[in-house]
Amino acid sequence: MAVIHASQADFDNVVLNAKGTVLVDFFATWCGPCKMLAPVLEKVADKHPDVKIVKVDVDQSSDLASKYGVMGVPTMIVFKDGQIANKAVGYKNEAGVEAMLG
Repeated sequence: MAVIHASQADFDNVVLNAKGTVLVDFFATWCGPCKMLAPVLEKVADKHPDVKIVKVDVDQSSDLASKYGVMGVPTMIVFKDGQIANKAVGYKNEAGVEAMLG
C-alpha cells in the first residue's frame, strides 16, 4: 500500500475510523529528518501491506498537530483501531519504525 496524505478534513475517516494499524507521520516540507524518513516509510509500507501509512503536513493541519501534542517533526503516532498505541519523535530507521508497529 502506498503512503497516503491526510488533512484536517479527512483525518477522522482515514485514521480514526480505520480498522487495524495506522502509522501517522506528522511532518513538515522544510524538515530535513522528515525528508530522510520518507523513503523509510515507503519501504515499511511495501513490507507491511496490512499497515496504513498516512502523512500529515503540520503546516497545513496545525489543529491536528496541536490536538496530538506534536511539538517537533517528524512525530510518528501509531493508531490501532482508532486508539493511540505508540508515539515517537525524531527520525527512525526501518527497524525502529517496524518496532513501533508492535
